[in-house]
Amino acid sequence: MSTRASDTRPARDRLLDAASELFYQHGVHTVGIDTIIERAGVAKASLYSAYGSKEELVRAYLEARHASRRAAVLAEMELHDDPRGKLLAVFDVLVTTVKQPEFRGCAFANASAESEPDSAAAEVTRKVRAWLLGVLAEQATALGAADPSGLARQLTLLYDGALVQSRLEPGPAAAATAAKVAAQVLIDAAFPAARKPRSRPARAARSTRS
Repeated sequence: MSTRASDTRPARDRLLDAASELFYQHGVHTVGIDTIIERAGVAKASLYSAYGSKEELVRAYLEARHASRRAAVLAEMELHDDPRGKLLAVFDVLVTTVKQPEFRGCAFANASAESEPDSAAAEVTRKVRAWLLGVLAEQATALGAADPSGLARQLTLLYDGALVQSRLEPGPAAAATAAKVAAQVLIDAAFPAARKPRSRPARAARSTRS
């Protein structure tokens, strides 16, 4: 029997919440439709009426996680007035993310690793990565880096590596913290010594889901 039987929200919302929890904990292909609808407390027909297919439910799950992460990153960046601070703010959010007790790695990497290259999971993951790369490149350009795209790719590599290592070595956010330190080195190395930018301290880190 479902533990969500008293939930009066629309079936679409209940399905997405149930799928988000189960997909992140166990994998998008490990979790079957019957498990999702039981957790959501809805009829099987509701899933097809709301999303059309499990594949589209996976898409909605990943898009919702991206919306949450994007909002947290942009909010953290808003705490800084300079591009250097905004770049490092991405890593502040990362540190907060991997400290969460429910952290189980990057939801997008996990889902795409289970899926075919033309799947909804892979499609959303490509869009998510393009967004992050674009945000970093934009700030690297504003900072005046000689090679903004190159710096953005280096920082993305640090970001992705920290997510993987944090999953392999659960505990304090040592990997994410080290990634931020390395990011500082890369950013400062992109400029002559006389032009090294300095950022103001962040006022507070915000949590997000990866």
